[in-house]
Amino acid sequence: MIFEIENLKFDERGLIPAIVQDAATKEVLMLAYMNAESLRRTVETNETWFWSRSRKEFWHKGASSGNTQRVIDIRSDCDGDTLLIRVEPAGPACHTGARTCFQNEGDPPEQSFDDSTESLGSLLDGLYSLITTRKAERPEGSYTTKLFDEGLKRILAKVDEESQETIVAGREESDQRLVEETSDLLYHLLVLLVQRGVTLDQIRDELAKRRGKRRSAK
Repeated sequence: MIFEIENLKFDERGLIPAIVQDAATKEVLMLAYMNAESLRRTVETNETWFWSRSRKEFWHKGASSGNTQRVIDIRSDCDGDTLLIRVEPAGPACHTGARTCFQNEGDPPEQSFDDSTESLGSLLDGLYSLITTRKAERPEGSYTTKLFDEGLKRILAKVDEESQETIVAGREESDQRLVEETSDLLYHLLVLLVQRGVTLDQIRDELAKRRGKRRSAK
């Protein structure tokens, strides 16, 4: 948690805006408000709690719907008057059933608002770290937790399944389907690496070694 509560600037109502972001995809999910007590509950339970300005009461995100948000970290901005809360969502963030409150009418479902300037390597590093956290903490309702709970045999089966689906997409489906299946395969490969304790640095070093061999052979 990268903030000090005494350094935060709550407004005259004792509130501070909180931007909720998907930790894995970087997609902005919602904007809500916290006071000191809802922030304390968020830190203690590791799930988001907010203050409803209309109902004048606390609300635990997902308490009734099951669409909870497991907190990965909390950061404040440079002025200390806004929070960024990175989460692993268990379902849609919006009360309309949309994944994000910023999805407009006519947008395709599950539209991503990721920062397109982020490199693939950086994104994979972040996803690897997130998967490592899932293995250590095993949050309930997480698909990644389910894979680790079921063990190596299940993880290998998913890698095999996603490999076959990627082959099919590459042979006879659209470019978008190939992108989707490749993404699924990469995710499950990362889960396998974390399960076996193999790091992305090891993969990088092996690829660099092979590139060096090819250059020296010319």
